[in-house]
Amino acid sequence: MVSYILKRILISILVVFLVSLFVFSIMHLLPGDPARLALGYDASEEDVQRLREQYNMDAPLVEQYVLWMGGIFQGNFGESLSYHRPVLELLEERIPRTIALGLPAMVVAIISGIGFGIFSAAKRGKVGDQIVTFFATLGAGTPQYWLGMLCIILFATDAIGLDILPMQGYVAPSEDFIGYLQKAILPVFCMAVGMIASLTRQTRSNMLEVVNQDYIRTARANGLPERSVIFRHALKNAMIPVITIIGMQVRVVIGGALLVERVFNIVGVGSMMTSGISNRDYWVVQSCVLIIAMFTVAANLIVDILYGFIDPRIREARR
Repeated sequence: MVSYILKRILISILVVFLVSLFVFSIMHLLPGDPARLALGYDASEEDVQRLREQYNMDAPLVEQYVLWMGGIFQGNFGESLSYHRPVLELLEERIPRTIALGLPAMVVAIISGIGFGIFSAAKRGKVGDQIVTFFATLGAGTPQYWLGMLCIILFATDAIGLDILPMQGYVAPSEDFIGYLQKAILPVFCMAVGMIASLTRQTRSNMLEVVNQDYIRTARANGLPERSVIFRHALKNAMIPVITIIGMQVRVVIGGALLVERVFNIVGVGSMMTSGISNRDYWVVQSCVLIIAMFTVAANLIVDILYGFIDPRIREARR
């Protein structure tokens, strides 16, 4: 088991390194001069060149990458061209906001998705199954941006008479928990819908596959209640593939924050990253992508380790 965990950790480190190399390359291939954009097109060429030298933008790309990564290992993510502040300070402010939305979205999605999937499988072919399947399919195909706009129109304006929730903004739960709940309901819902749909469909599919196994038929033939058959025997094996899906959905939730934060005017990592792309702010975008990659890789690493504990066959196959 130790060798399995070490191998997964090494693979995770390699993935993060490749992501850093990829985003660095992409940002430097994009058209536009970050120094010129930061100072404006009326700035003199001398001022622009001075800014390039200050941020080492005139150095060879390999040297720039080494300086950036070397700074990260020392806790220095660089300084933002557009915000004129250290990127680490910006991340420290914005990461808690994104987590305060993403974490509840994941919890709601996991509980709801697995619950709906079990219900749908237990009611296979009945009206309840058809309703859940319909909404799961609808949720999987609904863009988060469009869903966010729809939620604002329905619940945060008087367009149809339901002006019951704040339209935009964010309040930290430590400052005003009730205000946080009111402002977080809509963005959390928008971030969770896609994951709920995915987990519902996956759980339903796995449950239907498991309940047709011989040991489930034997349990039913022995007179066990249907609830016991589902929750004590079928659910454990059906959940093994779902655990992998949950790990993969972390990046979906984080990616969804890019759009949802813009729609609801929440200053988190997502809005910071999209603003950085517009301004060609290398250090902001590179750091945001790297942080997102680290969160995603860490989640998948935990899932891989749990997977190895739950199903030893997987551990043996991946050695």
